[in-house]
Amino acid sequence: MPKPIPLAAALLAIFTLPAAAQPSKIAVIGLLHGHVWGHLPALVKSSDVKLVGIAETVPDLIAEARRVAGPDIPIYSDYKKMLDEAKPDIVWSFVENNRHLEIVQACAPRKIHIMFEKPLASTYKDALAIRDLADKYGIQVLCNYQMAWWPANYAAKKEVDSGSLGKVWRLRGIVGHGGPGSTGIGKYFFDWLTDPVRNGGGALVDFGCYNALWGLWYFGQPETVYAEVLHLRPGTFPKVEDSATLALHWKHADGVFEGSWDLPRSHQDLEVFGLEGSVYMTQRGVEVRKSRGQATQVAPEPLPPERAQPIAYMVDALRNHHPIEGLTALDINVGVVEIIEAARDSVKTGRAVKLPLK
Repeated sequence: MPKPIPLAAALLAIFTLPAAAQPSKIAVIGLLHGHVWGHLPALVKSSDVKLVGIAETVPDLIAEARRVAGPDIPIYSDYKKMLDEAKPDIVWSFVENNRHLEIVQACAPRKIHIMFEKPLASTYKDALAIRDLADKYGIQVLCNYQMAWWPANYAAKKEVDSGSLGKVWRLRGIVGHGGPGSTGIGKYFFDWLTDPVRNGGGALVDFGCYNALWGLWYFGQPETVYAEVLHLRPGTFPKVEDSATLALHWKHADGVFEGSWDLPRSHQDLEVFGLEGSVYMTQRGVEVRKSRGQATQVAPEPLPPERAQPIAYMVDALRNHHPIEGLTALDINVGVVEIIEAARDSVKTGRAVKLPLK
């Protein structure tokens, strides 16, 4: 028979077991960004975080938040008061792009980590200021993109990095749909998304940021950026462009990217060309062609739980003291905004713009 464990030793073992990690406290600032309604139900149910407050002033949006989050979540009209009273560890902000810096200016000195929906900022100047504040106060900033959590995106990159395509020299991306909705609570999203100041532009910003991110992820900073835009539906989008084309050039590669609110169906597709083959990626899967051979399908591997969705990734980074990396990282998203700013300059001048910007 096994030797009995002394009572004192047994009690010591029980009380020295590692405690289960406590959920991080999270608060939501703003409900104007329509993506919030896809994330708020998960925040309410999450075991990784505890929702401790929502800040908003628009009655329609407050009513919808109350319906989704229930009666027990405090809703504040003053987000700074919420930060001081609820003391969240993380803020997920769903405000207009041109207010992102304002949110960092409030959160960073309070040592609160921040999540934004893409892009990082409406201007390159603001993006640089956000990075400076994050560095100064030692906070994490995550910039959320849908495709950052797609297994197919990483399966395509793995295939390219394997060398199976030979020398990789061209990217071709298309991102878009039929445009933002302007009815119901979606009208609040529509109003600022189609504003050149609050958004920073139209489709060029909304979908060009995905394309710029792909370019940086595969090839790093381009040497030049050229852009053209179309205004096909001025009656619907009177203030901003509704379609844009980006041409990025590297020393030994190039990329042509489309972003549009005028497409008959949704796209978020990337094709990567090498001298010996190509990869075509959508959310659903990855198709590989070698030279002129038949297409073969690559089955994407599931992502680890801590890399499969934004909250899990942010919480894991904070608990394990590692930086936000990859597509949602701060530095690469500063680079995205730099490309978009160069694209806006290109549209104004009709010429390619050299990077880095001065």
